[in-house]
Amino acid sequence: IKPMSGRILLDGEDIWAKPKEIGNVRFRVGLVMQYPEYQLFEDTVGEDIAFGPKNMGLEKEEIELRVKEAAELVGLDAELLDKSPFDLSGGQKRRAAIAGVMAMCPEVLVLDEPAAGLDPAGKNLIFDGIKRYAETTGAAVIIVSHSMDDMAKYCEELVVLSHSKVAMCGDRKAVFSRCDELESIGLGVPQITKLVMLLHEKGIDISPEIYTVDEAETAIAA
Repeated sequence: IKPMSGRILLDGEDIWAKPKEIGNVRFRVGLVMQYPEYQLFEDTVGEDIAFGPKNMGLEKEEIELRVKEAAELVGLDAELLDKSPFDLSGGQKRRAAIAGVMAMCPEVLVLDEPAAGLDPAGKNLIFDGIKRYAETTGAAVIIVSHSMDDMAKYCEELVVLSHSKVAMCGDRKAVFSRCDELESIGLGVPQITKLVMLLHEKGIDISPEIYTVDEAETAIAA
């Protein structure tokens, strides 16, 4: 959708500078909407994941390879590829939908609340798959989320938006050290960070700059 004002830059280039070539952007940037499982529609999981690569005009062998690799990235067993997507569990549907975008190998992957509504195990499967995608492809991955715990665990850089403007950005320490400001705009710090801050205030020798449960476990054990 062409913006009403401002510009959208991809690698420093205005994506609307050449309107006739705007279609190329759709293969460079992958977007996973919130609750993407509602967009499943093919007869089998494999066909659904293959939909994007087919539209890219890839050869059959390349499409099959991408479907297999994307399914592995999100933790879907190979035998599920021949099943109807509507026979899957909620978490499996979510992973199948995300795999369909990953199969296009976008250099930028944008996900809107990818783990919304999932239990802790399902959430971990989703985020672990996204992390594997970033590590194996070198793609930039942007996650939109209100869960500071998830962002602390999986993201290297954070950008906080407030009223459509950038309120703060930086690594976890740079952002979460501004606890009061975060809370004033309706966010906050991870729950584990609040806990270690309280322990630190009570005189316990523990750094308040802890942002994940794993980091807290290590510090407390020490």
